Amino acid sequence: MEINDLTPAERRVVDAFPRGEAVDFRESPDESSHDGASWGPGRTVRAEVLRNLLVGGTADEGHVAGIKLYGARITGKLDLKYAVVDHPIRMRSCWFERKPMVYGAQLRALVLGDSTLPGLTAATVRVEIVLRLSGCRIDGPVRLAGARIAGGLFLQGAVIRQGSLSDEADEPPLQLNHAEIGTDIMADGLTVHGQFRINGAGIAGQISLDGARLLNPGGIALHAETIVVGSDVRAHRLHAEGMVNLTGARIPGQVILTRARLSNPGDVALRASSAVMGEFRLHKCPTIDGIVNLRRSQFDMLWAEPSVWPPLVRTDGLSYRLLHPHLPAEERLPLLEREEDGYLPYAYEQLAAAYRTVGDEAGARTAQLAKLRRHRRTQPRHTRLWGLLQDATVGYGFRPLRAAAWLLALTVTGTVAYGITPPRALKAGEAPEFNPLFYTLDLMLPIIGFGQEGAFAPAGWYQWLSYLLIVTGWVLATTTAAGVSRSLQRQ
Repeated sequence: MEINDLTPAERRVVDAFPRGEAVDFRESPDESSHDGASWGPGRTVRAEVLRNLLVGGTADEGHVAGIKLYGARITGKLDLKYAVVDHPIRMRSCWFERKPMVYGAQLRALVLGDSTLPGLTAATVRVEIVLRLSGCRIDGPVRLAGARIAGGLFLQGAVIRQGSLSDEADEPPLQLNHAEIGTDIMADGLTVHGQFRINGAGIAGQISLDGARLLNPGGIALHAETIVVGSDVRAHRLHAEGMVNLTGARIPGQVILTRARLSNPGDVALRASSAVMGEFRLHKCPTIDGIVNLRRSQFDMLWAEPSVWPPLVRTDGLSYRLLHPHLPAEERLPLLEREEDGYLPYAYEQLAAAYRTVGDEAGARTAQLAKLRRHRRTQPRHTRLWGLLQDATVGYGFRPLRAAAWLLALTVTGTVAYGITPPRALKAGEAPEFNPLFYTLDLMLPIIGFGQEGAFAPAGWYQWLSYLLIVTGWVLATTTAAGVSRSLQRQ
């Protein structure tokens, strides 16, 4: 391009480039780029002028060359496909007629903050320092699949929508699948109308989605399968319409969904199956509108109030070391009743183990007792009687004081009844002195003998009372032995 082909606006950009100086076309610092289509030739720069500078431009001695542009209207297509650009690109509050093409390019830095674009094609791009799209309005797909960014990716406050072209209608608006980010993804306040796809990506630092809005009703709002994050995923007050999919994620720090609103009615709203995470926080969230799938995942700590869980939860194979906040086991047990696959013994064992970890033996026993009661409901009716007896008498060994209460009540009953009307002696003159207390104990205790039972014979309804005491004694002894045996096996 000949120098005399440049417009006055382009001349300013060309003259500033060798020294990396800023060219600001804005009328005020807070001017929006949304109306850039109406900006006149006084602030219009052709994309081919910028490309020629970036690919072939040189720096003045003692300066760092680069484009630093504010409030420009960029016409044409900025095509840097496969280009190696050694100069930083900083184009803030600009309006782009066509989506920039940086597919496969190698860039120092790309800053497009507060700009308006019809999309960005940057799959497999290599960025040495940083990629900034903060505050951008992008009405088309942002293609960053396979990108390698040594520094951070910044998307704070950006609004990204699906493209209007027919071949873009079903394409995710934000694509970061299999990207590698050297530090963090900062996307607080991000809004995506469609799917945010980041599956298979590796982020050395954290992902921050505080206050983000991911809107894809009936579809996948966040597709983050098998991501690997170096520290945390922060999504405080996240609003997601559509599935949040964290299947197979590896996140050693915290996944913070505090006060998040997750909604996908009639389908899965949160899927974090086969994931390994340090702390998974659903603290102070409204009830999730949709199914939750946590199958086969491993959490060091699961932080969720019972009210957060929807009617259907999938927890087969879920393991966790701690539960927070610490609540009575009775408040945690209803979640296990919501399991889609029905009775899962492991779920009760896991809950008991969590209570035992914090030293709450009472909570652990309550969970174990609930497991046996739930198991009893799965058995045929004719086999439930023995379980009912064990539950009523000693709580399957977890309530040993029940046996003592039964024994005390029956002992008092027998002692009073036989004290009022003593039974007759079988051999007059040879029987020991009658003692209603020890006679009752003789009937009830199947092993210990006090010499009373064989010496006296009750009559009438007192004989039926003796039968009741004998049978009850055997039942209590047998169920107590079974409960103690089960307790010793657990220990």
